[in-house]
Amino acid sequence: MALTPTEQRPEKDRSGSDEAFLREVDDAVRASDLTNFWTRYGRWLLAAIASGLLAFGGWIVYHNQKQAAADLQSELFVDAMDKLRAGQEKEARAQLATLAKADQPGYRAMAQLVEANLLGEDGETKKAVAIYAKVAADSSLPQTFRDLALIRQVSAEFDSTPPQQVIDRLKPLATPGHAWFGSAGELTALAYIKMGKDNLAGPIFAQIAKQEDLPESLRSRSQQMAGALGVDTVQVDAKRNAASKADETASKGE
Repeated sequence: MALTPTEQRPEKDRSGSDEAFLREVDDAVRASDLTNFWTRYGRWLLAAIASGLLAFGGWIVYHNQKQAAADLQSELFVDAMDKLRAGQEKEARAQLATLAKADQPGYRAMAQLVEANLLGEDGETKKAVAIYAKVAADSSLPQTFRDLALIRQVSAEFDSTPPQQVIDRLKPLATPGHAWFGSAGELTALAYIKMGKDNLAGPIFAQIAKQEDLPESLRSRSQQMAGALGVDTVQVDAKRNAASKADETASKGE
């Protein structure tokens, strides 16, 4: 006997009720899983989040403190230089002594170099050389300052240092293109002259004279020394320019 539509409707409603029941069961299972997860790991999760927030907050505080310290050291160094120009050397040197122990490596190096220069001007060469040597050997300082300290040390000890030792110590710096080539190259060339090797000194002076990014006074002095040693830097430059123009003309002709 066939069922009437009204008799079939409860079957359809029962199917919908089953689906709702299954969803409720699924939600309950998920809620139970979440509860179990939170019961088991919630405390550790909160601890991890708290640790992360504390670490991030600590980094911000550290960064701000470090920047504030750098700003303070900058102001202190500028003030020390102003005092030196104003003739207040005692006060300036006291500030430089403080900066020589600063955390910021740049200002620490500059303070020590200025103090060494002042000692050299006072005739206390040994004390000055000791500071230069300390800066040059300090691996925590920027390489530029260490190289400058080495040049100043070699310059202060030049008369008492064997020429070959001067050449060996400055060899990494006495290379065209290096930031300190001018000063290191000049000392190296002078060491060669002391050894009687003018043929090696002349080309170095000529190279210094031709390097346009160096101070004009150093280039002019080197040009005179090169000329005195038989190297005509003007003629060399003229030949180079002529050759360059010839190459340029040839390339255009092609």
